[in-house]
Amino acid sequence: MDGGCAGWRGHIIVCGLDDVGLRTVEQLHLAGVAVVVVEDDADPRLVRVVRGWGVPVVVGSPRLIETLGEAGLPGAAAVICVLADDLHTIEAALLARENRPDLRVVVQLRNSAVGRALSALSVSVLDVAGLSAPSLVEACLRTGTHELDLDGTRFVAVQTTADGHGPLRSRYGALAPLAVTGAATRAATGAATGTATGAATGAATGAGAGAATGPGDIVVCPGRDHVVSPGDVVTLLGTPAELAAAGLSSDTTPAVERRPSRKLHLVQTVLAAVDRRLAYTLLALFLLLSSAVVVLRIGYREPDGTRMTILDAAYFAVETIATVGFGDFYFREQPSWLRGFAIGLMILGVLLATSFYALLTNTLVTIRLQEALGRRRLTQLTGHVVVAGLGSVGVRVVERLADAGFDVVVIEHDEHNRYADQLRDRGIPVIFADATLPRTLDRVQVAEARAVAVLTSDDLVNLETGLAIRDQLGDDADVPVVLRLFDRSLAATVERNFGLGLARSTAALAAPWFVGAALGLDVIATFYVSSQLMLVGRLTVARGGGLDGLAMQDLSARTRVVAISRAAGDGTLEHPPRRDTRFRAGDRAFLIGPYEELLQVLRRDSPGESADLAPRRPAQHPHSVERQ
Repeated sequence: MDGGCAGWRGHIIVCGLDDVGLRTVEQLHLAGVAVVVVEDDADPRLVRVVRGWGVPVVVGSPRLIETLGEAGLPGAAAVICVLADDLHTIEAALLARENRPDLRVVVQLRNSAVGRALSALSVSVLDVAGLSAPSLVEACLRTGTHELDLDGTRFVAVQTTADGHGPLRSRYGALAPLAVTGAATRAATGAATGTATGAATGAATGAGAGAATGPGDIVVCPGRDHVVSPGDVVTLLGTPAELAAAGLSSDTTPAVERRPSRKLHLVQTVLAAVDRRLAYTLLALFLLLSSAVVVLRIGYREPDGTRMTILDAAYFAVETIATVGFGDFYFREQPSWLRGFAIGLMILGVLLATSFYALLTNTLVTIRLQEALGRRRLTQLTGHVVVAGLGSVGVRVVERLADAGFDVVVIEHDEHNRYADQLRDRGIPVIFADATLPRTLDRVQVAEARAVAVLTSDDLVNLETGLAIRDQLGDDADVPVVLRLFDRSLAATVERNFGLGLARSTAALAAPWFVGAALGLDVIATFYVSSQLMLVGRLTVARGGGLDGLAMQDLSARTRVVAISRAAGDGTLEHPPRRDTRFRAGDRAFLIGPYEELLQVLRRDSPGESADLAPRRPAQHPHSVERQ
């Protein structure tokens, strides 16, 4: 314990070790950044994991200045607050801000109003749900596309299947290859390309010229001379115009049938809820009215001997059935048989009309009750997306799908869920039931769904629900199932062994944003390419930094510069930049790659970064500093 971490300089303090906190600590540790964890009620298993990385843990409340002092607040470069309770997060963030006004403070908050208030105090506020929702939606819709805004220029990452054998350059030209996932991917050697990037790519794939990797293997950021074979899935980045020139679509939303207007939707809902008795009653009323029109047209005579017109006959028939009797027509001077017909018309008409009103009222009330209870009839719904779990992530995914024009059905076990009314107001059905039961899955027409997303906050529940859905659909079903799983290794294991489809870690998607904000870096997007998490970042090359004067080809082979805006230019975005282009101080560069390596590149540019983030540790610092 001797002195703990109080004397450290340039490190980052992470308050909270659940969910995003653990992933953030892991990424900072992998990037070589000194980290101290502060947590007063951590899971012992997670503490053991962090200690295994050599990261010290201060056990105590981050809402106490004494605890933050033991974690080295006076010398810290940033504080990340990702506590499970929003109120505790706010308290810890404000305490750090008051004692270190110059400190970078990054917080995780779900409440947007509170987030805006903290942003006004120069606190970086991030929402895990908002950061991870786009990738989850993409996994549901299977678009294989990701839209990026780089300094006002729209770029789109798309997936396509190689239709021939040869280098990427010959088929896709100047489009930036981000990954190749193979049925059998092939790597060109560095000697063949005569470039450092080609050599690194060949080394990364562990193959020489023409050597193939196994099915499903992924080569990240290959050179344009990388050789692909038919069936390989290639992920490329370019502007919509560049993609169109290569014969690729840049549409990020799959085709969807036009949704009916609210009024038409109401009519369709009523028609779907109509039972046979109401239909039979309406048919009987129509036949009675038609018969009355025919009889009155033939048998009714005016005082001057003329016959009724069809319009008059229809008017008089409706007037009689409705028992209005305005007095403009009457049966007093008509033949006896016609007056007898009028008696039957009035009695039968009243009975049928009353029955019709009663049945219609019952239908409308039933629809209203079903909607209030989240039990709207879904028997005719197809091509919809089923979302199980209505937490902060689930509601963001549902809203994005609904905004894109897709029908969504939500399954939630908690009848008092805070988001349920919010979705019902948008006409989105919410069913309170157990998503693992076959009856529930039948009710939401899971077999007819476009996709199923299981997004509860419990990994075990998500796994159980995913297995239940697979059993319900069968092994041959073409309905993608997307699981939200916290543990990244568990997600990979589930994909390999259970065949459930796609497992996504919201914590892994969001953590790079927290790391970037803490290091003063600008993270633009995170998304998955196959099972590889990719990060898009922007940096301004620092004078005297590690990138100043460096040629782009000398960067890591698994990192790609997709665009650059020259400091000495007119602000025009240069893309794709030439491989021999050298960075200059003030240039704004946009990079993409696996987050572990991209974070290393981004940190590399800061002058003196390595020294600043190397804490002054005691000879044998403890892995855990206990605070009573």
